[in-house]
Amino acid sequence: MNAIPSELAVRAGAFLAIFLTMAFFELWSPRLERAEMAGAMKSRRWVTNLSMVLISSLVLRVVFPAAAVGAAVWAQAHGWGLLRMAGVQPWLAGIIAFVVLDFAVWLEHVASHKIPILWRIHRMHHADTGFDVTTGLRFHPLEIVLSMVWKAAVVVALGPPVLAVLVFEVVLNGTSMFNHSNVRIAPRIDRRLRRVIVTPDMHRVHHSSDQPETDSNYGFNFPFWDRLFHTYVAAPKRGHEGMTIGLDEWRGDQPSRIGWSLLLPFQPNRRPADREFSRN
Repeated sequence: MNAIPSELAVRAGAFLAIFLTMAFFELWSPRLERAEMAGAMKSRRWVTNLSMVLISSLVLRVVFPAAAVGAAVWAQAHGWGLLRMAGVQPWLAGIIAFVVLDFAVWLEHVASHKIPILWRIHRMHHADTGFDVTTGLRFHPLEIVLSMVWKAAVVVALGPPVLAVLVFEVVLNGTSMFNHSNVRIAPRIDRRLRRVIVTPDMHRVHHSSDQPETDSNYGFNFPFWDRLFHTYVAAPKRGHEGMTIGLDEWRGDQPSRIGWSLLLPFQPNRRPADREFSRN
């Protein structure tokens, strides 16, 4: 497990650099100007969302200290994994693993919307009434642990190079902050970017309170999966300026409270038929 200390340093350094960069661009050229994304409300949201990533990180290190990179180290030491057994060259195995892991995360995201018990956990992320770089960090500790178990299982099954898993984890964290950021990107540039990466305007649709739009644009990194499986929506029907962000069930200041957010998975559902999971 010698890779773990360096993994922590690399991930922490990348996190800080990307977070500060996106936060600067949000201040310099914001996409949306809204009350919940400015002033006192923004401060409360940021405290809660940043506290959530700190709590989740601590819980993960206690429950699952090896994480995905540790799983790759273990698989390598024991000769596990389809890619290793098939004798795939490391550079090619790294590319394959990156793509497969990205699809696995997309699939996990879809499941978190379609399976009621997973939605109860994931809805804390969607309860945020704002949409900025900190929203990309707002995940319940239970979801973070479950996600890591799923990624570790995929890593052990694949047997990818350790470096590929580390790169994937850094990119996934970085793209989550990027595509949740409140930055203005020229439409012509956005159209080109979303051919290869999920942009903020593309992912913001997923945070619409309108159910069909919530059930779209699940990608965090590659945009291909949503187009391939017909879950891609180009823009919200009311436009980005007119759309309602968050969940209709909770429109007050509750989502900006740390305690409320941590307890949300254990609260009863407010929407009939558990958000109509059987519809899609």
